[in-house]
Amino acid sequence: MATGRLQVLPVEGCEGETCMTFVLTGESHTLGNALRHVLTKNPSVTFCGYSVPHPSEKKISLRIQTNGASALDVLRKGLEDLQLMCDHMTEIFQKRVDDFKSAFPEGTRTGGIAGEDT
Repeated sequence: MATGRLQVLPVEGCEGETCMTFVLTGESHTLGNALRHVLTKNPSVTFCGYSVPHPSEKKISLRIQTNGASALDVLRKGLEDLQLMCDHMTEIFQKRVDDFKSAFPEGTRTGGIAGEDT
């Protein structure tokens, strides 16, 4: 099954929806490693790994095995959880930037490294 940037490949020796390999086109280690990390935290996941078939190809193969849950549902939940984590990090980062700008208004900041006398 292929839908745009996501392709589902059959896994030999595995029946049902608990074991699937997904090919995500246009992605790299950036998404692969972060998504693998999030997915391995899910108690339904018994195995999760990814690979980049070739450095010149912009795609990753992500293999998910579960203990009963649909691998597609687990992937969907993992992507949603990763999105929430990224949104939270962006929110915290922006708050810290705003705090910095409030503490050191434009014109009062020096070009030196923190802790150095300039």
